[in-house]
Amino acid sequence: MQKIIGTTDLQRNFRAVLDEVVNEHVPYVLTRGSRPEAVLVPYAEYLRFQQLEERDVLRRVDALLARLAEDNVAYSVDEVAADVAAAVKEVRDANDNQ
Repeated sequence: MQKIIGTTDLQRNFRAVLDEVVNEHVPYVLTRGSRPEAVLVPYAEYLRFQQLEERDVLRRVDALLARLAEDNVAYSVDEVAADVAAAVKEVRDANDNQ
């Protein structure tokens, strides 16, 4: 069960709060005024969150790559290479004219 603590109370009770987070795995929502500003969680939970976030990003990139492959299946490698070369030339010409 999470707990809520203001920043002033956290400063006064930091050691006890940290022990509770680490030893009892109790997350704390840190507030400033009455607004939630941050969360104090055990490091293992933070790592798990990071892994979940990374998996979500990779899943989204895979979906994007699949969609791009599907959208571009009609174009040959030579056509794509020619378009890239033309775009590079256009950018270089624009930079030369500045």
